[in-house]
Amino acid sequence: MKTHILKVAFGFLLSGLVSADVVSIRSDVWYPINGEPGSSKPGYMIELAKSILAEHGHAVDYEVLSWKGSLTMVRRGEYDCIVGAGHDDAPDFIFSKKPWGVIKAQFYVKRYSSWRYTGIPSLANTKVGVIGDYSYSKDLDAYIARSAESSIEVEILDKKVQVVRANNALRQNIGKLLTGLIDTTVAFDMVMASRLKELDLVGQIKTAGELEDFDDGSIYIACSPNKPSSKRYIELFTTGIDKMRSNGRLQQILDKYGLTDWEYSTEETSDSSL
Repeated sequence: MKTHILKVAFGFLLSGLVSADVVSIRSDVWYPINGEPGSSKPGYMIELAKSILAEHGHAVDYEVLSWKGSLTMVRRGEYDCIVGAGHDDAPDFIFSKKPWGVIKAQFYVKRYSSWRYTGIPSLANTKVGVIGDYSYSKDLDAYIARSAESSIEVEILDKKVQVVRANNALRQNIGKLLTGLIDTTVAFDMVMASRLKELDLVGQIKTAGELEDFDDGSIYIACSPNKPSSKRYIELFTTGIDKMRSNGRLQQILDKYGLTDWEYSTEETSDSSL
């Protein structure tokens, strides 16, 4: 009898080991959403994903690639999920019903600049720096496509739109802004605030208007449309975030990055506008 019980127990253990997955997540660095792999602060979304998946016996393989490369390879099914995506970035991907965060797209200028963004026409005679392969809004994306000179290291500096494709693209755009090579750059509030703090540039750069036709700002860990496991992972993520919100673990992770729960922030914004 004892031998039989041991065999059954071993069978359950072996079954659990076989069913455990290593979920591969890729993206470019977009701190505090996702940071350097292996660091003590790999980004709040990475920490959430690890916590949720570990509860179900799964591990996370997180590495950094270019944004375009991440989209391409996750779409093909070479990796499982991408971090920091919106619906406009990857409309064919598998998304959870609720977001993993909310961001704003804003224009930034040097602190003494009087320029403000008031719509696409206000970009006339203005040099703007953007990050390659990012989706900002329908109108701005179309403007970028019409006006951009794009390269990995931008060499032509007299174009109205300068596109940088590199893992440190935001840092490059900040440097170009401060040295006068561009007049403004568009970036996402949470990410820009974190980078300015890291570079000790708080107060040197200010906001100059919000992108008016940007979507609702919801961002996610989204999974490949070409892997059968994607729907299962999204289900785990959806129920996992709700559970972490209710037991306080979500805010504990957000506190580590100086952030507040986006669900409550969205509710407060909505209530204040009534």
